[in-house]
Amino acid sequence: MKRCSVGGQAVMEGVMMRTMSGGIALAVRKADGSIETEYTPKKEPSKNPILKWPVVRGVVAFVDSLSTGMKMMTRSAELYGETIEEEPSRFEKWLAKKTGKDVMDIAIVVAVILAAGLAIGLFVLLPSLITQLIHWQDGSQRIWKSLVEGFVRLFIFLGYITAISLMKDIRRVYMYHGAEHKTIACYEHDAPLTPESAMKYSRLHARCGTNYLFLVMAVSILFFAMLPYAENLLLRVLTRIIFLPLVAGLAYEVLKLAAASDALWARIIRAPGLGLQYLTTREPEAEMLEVAIAAFNLAINDGVLPQEETTEAVTETAVEEDKQEPTNQVSE
Repeated sequence: MKRCSVGGQAVMEGVMMRTMSGGIALAVRKADGSIETEYTPKKEPSKNPILKWPVVRGVVAFVDSLSTGMKMMTRSAELYGETIEEEPSRFEKWLAKKTGKDVMDIAIVVAVILAAGLAIGLFVLLPSLITQLIHWQDGSQRIWKSLVEGFVRLFIFLGYITAISLMKDIRRVYMYHGAEHKTIACYEHDAPLTPESAMKYSRLHARCGTNYLFLVMAVSILFFAMLPYAENLLLRVLTRIIFLPLVAGLAYEVLKLAAASDALWARIIRAPGLGLQYLTTREPEAEMLEVAIAAFNLAINDGVLPQEETTEAVTETAVEEDKQEPTNQVSE
């Protein structure tokens, strides 16, 4: 089985595929049933060697994927036909004017900050509060407090994933998530890239971002258990936030190693994340696989349609033109 360098993300009624070179392909099933595709060329890579260091590259990848994911989710809603009626706030307009950035880019940054604030409240502050409410015996080992806090955070995360899966729109996103995985697996097995062929493959994938999120949780439990436990709530929360980039970077390196190996230790590390994908993916419909395949083909061809599809489109156009405007040609 060959390795595929394309990764993806489910968006609203569609799939985003991204190559290692940085090109981003987006395919969305519009409200009228047609498939709309867009391709964003790769950005000029940073020449700063520090950004390629182990752990540091994980932090960069995490921030970049979060920002790109928000942009693609917003764009997919626009392509689908769901207009975003909410006007940018005065603060966003003022910030856009001062920075010279597009107002929608500023709005996305604000949305990311708000989402990060919600995540901190739900996965950092709440576990710390719950742990503090537990009646600990005097002399309790601080490591146990850190471990309990970590497992509380993990259970909250699992509960959150399960709860949002009850929403209709999120269930469809999870179905497109499954379509993304099946499409990549189909390509990796050298099978014909068709909905019928892709449907046969598993909706679980070793390099899924769900695996990464679980590893972030697992690494954070071990990492913070080794640090002194701060009894002060504010100090404890700040410690978690400050060290989060380091935890994310370490988790990225673990995932990278585990995804590149089929050894027993790698399969053990991947197992919980694969199990979690039963919550974050659903079996897709054939129409969803068509969308995922369209995004994948656009990604691996750097924004150019496959030759056979281009030829077919040109032929159909030529036939239609011949029918509409017959001409008398003179042989030379």
